[in-house]
Amino acid sequence: MSPRTLFRTVALAEAVTWTLLLAGLVLKYGTHTTELGVRIGGGLHGFVFLCYVTSTCFTWVNQKWSLGQGTLALAAAFVPYATIPMERAMERRGRLDGGWRLAAGGERPQGVLEKLQAWVLTKPVTAVVVALAAVAVVFSVLLFLGPPGTWFS
Repeated sequence: MSPRTLFRTVALAEAVTWTLLLAGLVLKYGTHTTELGVRIGGGLHGFVFLCYVTSTCFTWVNQKWSLGQGTLALAAAFVPYATIPMERAMERRGRLDGGWRLAAGGERPQGVLEKLQAWVLTKPVTAVVVALAAVAVVFSVLLFLGPPGTWFS
């Protein structure tokens, strides 16, 4: 999977889960019929949001995006459907071109983030297991804490 494919896939998934969450909110607050849509859509959206943040950071390191480009790509996750135009803009500007530059036989990693990325690219199965476990732990902690409005009340 190329950086382009990874970023595009997760950006689309993030937008799809916005739809599920928003549909759940309409059912809960608009029609007052059920909150099941918020539970399911919200949970899926939260998980995919974390995956989007992770994959965006991974792509950011590989593509050597500027601080502004990377921050804007991360910020897109907070606005419904903004990950789609963000992905398209990065594509148009050539910010998703090329393969994994730190893969075996590629560039020599410089710094901690590039060394971590090189390890991920050389041990993808182990890295995916570790990453999914980390996302699941963060997701579980956030579920335990409850909705953001209840954290400090």
